[in-house]
Amino acid sequence: MKIPLNNPYLTGNELKYMKKSMESGELVGGGEYTHKCEDLLEREFGAKKVLLTSSCTHALEMASLLVGLGSGDEVIVPSYTFVSTVNAFVLQGAEPVFVDMREDTLNMDESKVEEKISKNTKAIFPMHYSGVACAMDEIIDIADRHGLRVVEDAAQGVNAKYRDEYLGTIGDLGTYSFHGTKNYTCGEGGALVINEDGFIERAEIVREKGTNRSKFLRGEIDKYTWVDIGSSYLASELTAAFLYAQLEELEKIKKKREKTFGFYHDNLKDLEEEGKLRRPVVPEDCEVNYYSYFVLLPSEKKRNSVMEKLKNSGIQATFHYIPLHTSPMGAKFGYKKGDLPTTEKVSNRLLRLPFYTEIEKEKQKKVIEELERCV
Repeated sequence: MKIPLNNPYLTGNELKYMKKSMESGELVGGGEYTHKCEDLLEREFGAKKVLLTSSCTHALEMASLLVGLGSGDEVIVPSYTFVSTVNAFVLQGAEPVFVDMREDTLNMDESKVEEKISKNTKAIFPMHYSGVACAMDEIIDIADRHGLRVVEDAAQGVNAKYRDEYLGTIGDLGTYSFHGTKNYTCGEGGALVINEDGFIERAEIVREKGTNRSKFLRGEIDKYTWVDIGSSYLASELTAAFLYAQLEELEKIKKKREKTFGFYHDNLKDLEEEGKLRRPVVPEDCEVNYYSYFVLLPSEKKRNSVMEKLKNSGIQATFHYIPLHTSPMGAKFGYKKGDLPTTEKVSNRLLRLPFYTEIEKEKQKKVIEELERCV
């Protein structure tokens, strides 16, 4: 029995909506399904404005442009994140200032943010790991006191909450991912969440290659032209059609994943009590979307040994990010191993287990049984 780490879920309406889009001749983004996706997300999450993009990477790049990041600017960001979080502003000439993580949630340690602020700091980019929210009240408070922008990387946090607010809707801007590994997918796709009215008009322009095409399509102007910098950040209509089928089942998918998460969590409790592993921690003020399930092993050596044994049993379990501050690019920004001890200690022990919307119980049982044998 082969058990993959991930397996995308299909609702059954994806091809139907894509066919409808093709038959209408509407393939370029910005059409019926683009607006349906955006309207649904705005309505369900209470967002001021959502703009569909071709990836979360592109949404982050748009955010960096909108908050005006450039050469000489510094951005406070976790090291334990995907490269896109940092590339988005490095491409504009800004530099990352890495912050160590909390050992419980694996998120940016809010207590270490303020000490990283300098006269060059312009923004904070918190990333919500595995759909568990960062301590956003504290982060927003720090940002307000120092006049900083906050861009939430909620790539893993679509349909998760922090104190009754949806992730992505708390900072100045937020970003979502609909990559093939995410809860709601269209293969490659993302969204920019705009929580401040002043960003909306320019965001539409930036997404449309620096033109005012969106105004033209709404009939607000009789021609469109180049008015600002921008790029091709708009998702295609076929991508949006596929995604809409997923978003229609926003809560159904979440409930399915909740059961999968709960089965792992309940059945691994004994191993945690025996000190053989640690389960994920979800603070009381967080409502997760059940993006993934991971365990922390006692050491990197043990993690690697368990991962290899599971692989030999046909189970695809894997580590996650290599901390960015320890990478070759991290070194170019003056970082080295040892700079963020908690991040290094935790990331070296993390093991992600197979987790997807319709994973069968028998497969989960096999994962648990094999874990019990080798931890």
